[in-house]
Amino acid sequence: MILLLWVWIRVSCEFLQPHLHPHQKGQTFQTFSLSMEAEADPPETENPPKRHKCSACYKQYKKKEHLIEHMKTSYHSSHQPRCGVCQKHCKSFESLREHLIGPLPKGLCSTIFSQQGCQLCLSLFDSAVSLREHLETCRLSSPAPMGTDAMPYISSQIDDQDSSDENGAGGRPRAIAMDCEMVGGGSDGSLEMCARVCLVDEDENLIFHTYVQPIIPVTNYRYDITGLTEEYLRNAMPLKEVREKILQILYNGESVGGVLRGGKARLLVGHDLEHDLDCLKMNYPEHLMRDTAKYRPLMKTNLVSHSLKYLTRTYLGYDIQSGAHDPYEDCISVMRLYKRIRAQTHKEEPYGTLTSNNNNIMSKSPWQSKEVNNLTPDELFAMSKSDYRCWCLDLRPKLAP
Repeated sequence: MILLLWVWIRVSCEFLQPHLHPHQKGQTFQTFSLSMEAEADPPETENPPKRHKCSACYKQYKKKEHLIEHMKTSYHSSHQPRCGVCQKHCKSFESLREHLIGPLPKGLCSTIFSQQGCQLCLSLFDSAVSLREHLETCRLSSPAPMGTDAMPYISSQIDDQDSSDENGAGGRPRAIAMDCEMVGGGSDGSLEMCARVCLVDEDENLIFHTYVQPIIPVTNYRYDITGLTEEYLRNAMPLKEVREKILQILYNGESVGGVLRGGKARLLVGHDLEHDLDCLKMNYPEHLMRDTAKYRPLMKTNLVSHSLKYLTRTYLGYDIQSGAHDPYEDCISVMRLYKRIRAQTHKEEPYGTLTSNNNNIMSKSPWQSKEVNNLTPDELFAMSKSDYRCWCLDLRPKLAP
C-alpha cells in the first residue's frame, strides 16, 4: 500500500512539473517526500527525567538529595510493618491496614489480600486452606472476667515461685502485665487515684490482685467504669504496701543496679503505663517497659494512641470493656497483644553499610558522609535504622558478656 502511494506521488509530480516555473521544478517531490518522512517518523522526544525511588515505601523524588533526606527522616527498617503482596514498608499497622483494606486501598494488593490475608495480624497466606487454619488460632476468645462481685473485699495473691525463678530460655526476660483501675479524688473528682491493681504472667496466670486504699477521700467512685463502691475499699491494702509487693514481683530478687543493667528483672507490659505508675507513685526503668499505647507500630498514623478496646478488637478479634472494666481482662488482653507483636520475625539489622567501593560507613553521623550521594536506593535503605526498639528483639537471647 505504501509502495503504491509512493508511485502515485511520483507520477503526479512528473505530471505537474511541466506547468511549474523552472526554479520550482524538482522541488515538488522533495516536498512530498519530506512530508511523508515527517508523518512516518515523528521527532524523538527527550528522555523523561530520572526519578529516585525509595526501596522501602516506593516514594519517588526528582533529586537524589531529596531521597537521601527522606531516608534520614523516615527511619525505614526491616522491623516496620510490610505488605505481604508488594513488600511496601509502612510506619504503622494502621497505615498498612489502610493500604490493604482502607477506603482507598491499593488495587492489586487489596484484591490478593481479600482472598489470602488475615485481617487481624495482616499476614498473607498461600492458600485459602492455610488462611482458615491460621484464623483458628489467630482469632482469640475473650478471657473469663474475674468480676468485682466474685472477688472478696480484700484479695492479695502472690506467686512466690514465679517472682523468684529465672528468666526464660536464652536468658531473655519474662514479662508481667499490669492494669489499674482509678477512682476520683478532690473537690471535682478529677484527681486520679489507684483503687484496684492486677498483675498476670505470660501464661495468663493471676500473679497479684488487690484493692488499694486511697490516700485521700474518694469523691467519685466512677462506678459505671470501675464497678467499685465504698465497701470494696473500706479495708483495702495501703498504697505503700501495694507498691512494695509489685516491685518485689517485677525486680525478681534483683538489686536496683542489676535492674538498670537488665539482670533478672521482669518486663512490665501495659497500656499507658506512665499513667498507672504515676497513680501508684512508682518508678520503673523505661527500657523494661512495653507499652501498647506508646509502641510506634500500634499507634495511629498521626502518632496518637489507640484505646486498648480498639487494639483488642482489631488485632485479637474480641471485645472488652463492654461494661465495668475488669483489670484481669485488660491484663490478659494487653499481654496477648504484646506476645502477638513480639512473635513477629524480622531480619537482623546490620551495623554499617557497604558502599559500591566496599568501604564501610561507620561514622557517628553516616548521613553526613559525602559517600552517601554515591549509594544506590537499596544501599540507602540498608543504611537506615529504626527509631524504636522492636519487641521481636525480646525473644532473642542475650549475648554472653
